[in-house]
Amino acid sequence: MDKSDLVWTLTSTLLVWLMCVPGLALFYGGLARKRHALSVMTQVLAVCALITVLWFAYGYSLVFTEGFGGLGGWTRLGLAGLYRPGDAAAPLPLLGTIPELLFALFQATFAAITCGLITGSMAERTRFGAALAFAGLWFTLGYLPIAHMVWAGDGWLHLRGALDFAGGTVVHISAGVAGLVGARWVGPRLGYGREAMLPHSLPLNLTGAALLWVGWFGFNGGSALAANGQAVLAAANTLLAAACGVLAWALAERVLKGHASLLGAASGAIAGLVGITPAAGLVAPGAALVIGALASWAALWGVSGLKRRLGVDDAFDVFGIHAVGGIVGAVLTGVFYCADLGGPGPAGLGALLRQTWLQIEAVLVSLAWAGASAAVCALLVDRLMGLRAAPDEERQGLDAAEHGETAYPD
Repeated sequence: MDKSDLVWTLTSTLLVWLMCVPGLALFYGGLARKRHALSVMTQVLAVCALITVLWFAYGYSLVFTEGFGGLGGWTRLGLAGLYRPGDAAAPLPLLGTIPELLFALFQATFAAITCGLITGSMAERTRFGAALAFAGLWFTLGYLPIAHMVWAGDGWLHLRGALDFAGGTVVHISAGVAGLVGARWVGPRLGYGREAMLPHSLPLNLTGAALLWVGWFGFNGGSALAANGQAVLAAANTLLAAACGVLAWALAERVLKGHASLLGAASGAIAGLVGITPAAGLVAPGAALVIGALASWAALWGVSGLKRRLGVDDAFDVFGIHAVGGIVGAVLTGVFYCADLGGPGPAGLGALLRQTWLQIEAVLVSLAWAGASAAVCALLVDRLMGLRAAPDEERQGLDAAEHGETAYPD
């Protein structure tokens, strides 16, 4: 065991949980309309808590133990074998230079925020219990197989050579497409397309975005699982890509709309972070600037032109930012991994094209699996308990109707 690796990974775990609560809760809460803000924040909190429990019950075992190409085994159910109090003869198994239990804890935060992200697509009209049921089912049917395929030693995409340093396909693309499918199934908010549905608090939204940005240093840097040069590279790329994302989105808004907005700048930061996630520890800092800008511009198109074409009320643009930005980042990981462009991979055009194709392959598999599993989950939850709140409850506001609370009492 290396104590510096242990401290860095433990700190990174705390940083990623900061992204969940309060980061994502504040980010989504600020984007919501006033009478729905608490319902959105409550869903994020409860979904992250539920997925954390499910991860330790069976999720970790089904992702990170030996099984077959699409799913792991049962040997770590309930974290069996990771901790035996008082049994000095059976020390805690290590993963490299950190305890395996710490690795399980770190990965729990990834699973939690992935499912938490999905709530933003179906916000302001989904019942609280239904949101929890959908998250739990999709975690089981969608997230676990994708995570095993990409990250496990015997995972199908991993063995093929697909690269995903910190979760571009596993977290962002899968959450984005699952959210899109869920939003399509639950239907648009009342008045969507006819009335303005503006964020009720941009200061709250920026606070959440800033916490997400800070937490992302643990998200990407911690994925090195060691206090080493790769962790430093991932942290540097995280900072550069997000900063470039802010400037790229602001510039595009200035050119297209005549002004740069706070909401756009914050969205650009998140898009840059999403884009660099699969590449963070695998590309040179110069590549991070390119990835951050391109992911930001792609996400801007995703939340505007593409969203209009799809005609889906993705309330907080989870698909437009996370899936579209994640696709750009995943594909560009294959490009900039090449040694000719400063990466650690093999040199030559042939190697670049092969790795890029593997990245596209991983993107397509993630899109298909996450989307299909989300459709199954939406169907089951809707049939069993109903996904959508009643129209009167939606008009009243889910804060009062679902939780008996209001964020801003009269």
